[in-house]
Amino acid sequence: QVQLVESGGGLVQPGGSLRLSCATNGLAFDSTTVGWFRQGPGKEREFVAALMHAVQRTDYSDSVKGRFTVSRDLAKNTDYLQMNSLKPEDTAIYYCAAEWGYRFDHRSDQSYTYWGQGTQVTVSS
Repeated sequence: QVQLVESGGGLVQPGGSLRLSCATNGLAFDSTTVGWFRQGPGKEREFVAALMHAVQRTDYSDSVKGRFTVSRDLAKNTDYLQMNSLKPEDTAIYYCAAEWGYRFDHRSDQSYTYWGQGTQVTVSS
């Protein structure tokens, strides 16, 4: 059974940094697309970033480009979302998601079968 386990959320001041982790068992990340999404209070879930392992490409939403970075550790079968220069509007529950192969429509949450449990990120002074 495939599981995605997230960690790394918390409370941080504006301008601070956090790193989220997304670890898996039962799914080889080197054959997948891993997406990150978030859902803020009263908002719909939105795309944040993706790492498309099969084609070695990354993609970021305009709201996080230049501040967030996705990466991976193959040995640990874990993907990371490094978040810098955090803003109060980044406050949300963050989810990682995975799907086999290259996903052209990786910005859509409908493209993913496997989801993590979500982790809360709060940016506040």
